[in-house]
Amino acid sequence: MFKGLKPIRYAGREVWPLIEGGKGVAVSNHSSSGAWAAAGGIGTVSAVNADSFDPEGKIIPQVYHAMTRKERHQELIRYGIQGGIDQVRRAHEIAGGKGAININVLWEMGGAQEILRGILAETKDLVAGVTCGAGMPYKLSEIAAEFGVQYLPIISSGRAFRALWKRSYSKAAEFLGAVVYEDPWLAGGHNGLSNAEDPLKPEDPYPRVKALRDVMREGGIPDEVPIVMAGGVWYLRDWENWIDNPELGQIAFQFGTRPLLTQESPIPQGWKDRLTQLEEGDVLLHRFSPTGFYSSAVRTRFLRSLEGRSERQIPYSGEHAGDHQSQLDVGVKNKKNFWVTEHDLERARGWVAQGFTEALKTPDNTLIFVSVAERDVIRKDQTDCMGCLSHCAFSSWKDHDDYTTGYLADPRSFCIQKTLQDIAHGGDVEDNLMFAGHAAFNFKTDPFYSNGYVPTVKQLVDRILAGD
Repeated sequence: MFKGLKPIRYAGREVWPLIEGGKGVAVSNHSSSGAWAAAGGIGTVSAVNADSFDPEGKIIPQVYHAMTRKERHQELIRYGIQGGIDQVRRAHEIAGGKGAININVLWEMGGAQEILRGILAETKDLVAGVTCGAGMPYKLSEIAAEFGVQYLPIISSGRAFRALWKRSYSKAAEFLGAVVYEDPWLAGGHNGLSNAEDPLKPEDPYPRVKALRDVMREGGIPDEVPIVMAGGVWYLRDWENWIDNPELGQIAFQFGTRPLLTQESPIPQGWKDRLTQLEEGDVLLHRFSPTGFYSSAVRTRFLRSLEGRSERQIPYSGEHAGDHQSQLDVGVKNKKNFWVTEHDLERARGWVAQGFTEALKTPDNTLIFVSVAERDVIRKDQTDCMGCLSHCAFSSWKDHDDYTTGYLADPRSFCIQKTLQDIAHGGDVEDNLMFAGHAAFNFKTDPFYSNGYVPTVKQLVDRILAGD
């Protein structure tokens, strides 16, 4: 057992302070989370577009039949509720009464509150807590209290937690199970970088977590309520000075990337193989997500194509003015409406010569140049939108009021539901979004994984408990 690490009390039970990070879509499923709980930790079922099963135990493909986005959004909510219920029940069975099962939701997912309530209505006796990030989930505490479960907000600064605490969480303090500090420079998936923080200048997490504990103490929250360190956690020995540290109070650790490479992990073999090949720097912090948040993913062919789209971009004016003295004569139907600089005109002609013949408008009065095939995929994906986010920059969908963000759909982004469903269910890893934390290169260098070794979840937890 690693020095100083002791079980903690969580949701009325004793568990190791090791949490499996929630990974949607369909990645943190019953198999991995149930096994993590069975090993004595806190397993996390992703309730983001979770898989549901038919009577024979086969995964039900999430196919959308309705004609309108609003109707498809209702289909998505039904899939989400049933999938979450199925996954929690199966995870609970695998756990066998050991550890604890949490569920994870993305606050910015479409229908988040309805899906969360629908799942908890059927599983509240099986679920210990709800982790939730990607946004400011003010109503998380209210929903948790309604069903008598713990809530664990995912934040990236003490300032964010202070706002949540003052506005709503203080009214349901007894249900606060932990606060997850997710390092916005190192965590996989969506990251909580604010506009005041530089994506190219990572900050040491220790003073940020100490500041978070100070905010929690100001609110009267006891030190026994853990702060969960998430993002960049690999070896516990690297965090020895965090354990039993009076400045930080109770600390737990979240592992999001390492559970991807286990025997119980449901991701396809091609994804697992790719993880073992990653070098340091292969995970890119980018801002292509239709949520508008920064996120971290492996720099696959899919991500490089998004980088290319944004690089083939020029500003334009609707009138002859200022530096915009040249009419754009490629990529657009009516050149009278597009004035660009002479330099950008030459760049555009060069891209067209390379086969990127179609110019698409962005919400920022710029044009990107793509191939005909890319244009067709973008338009089809925007048309097929099923409202998987509360606000989607790619399709201009919004899940309430008039169901539109009011902005032009942004072709620099992508359909996140489509690509995450595809990679989770056997699609080519190079042609999809492949989320991973920035420590994923350790799969290649950590001797635990040498000679292609893939542990069970129990073996991984035992290894972590030993400090490695």
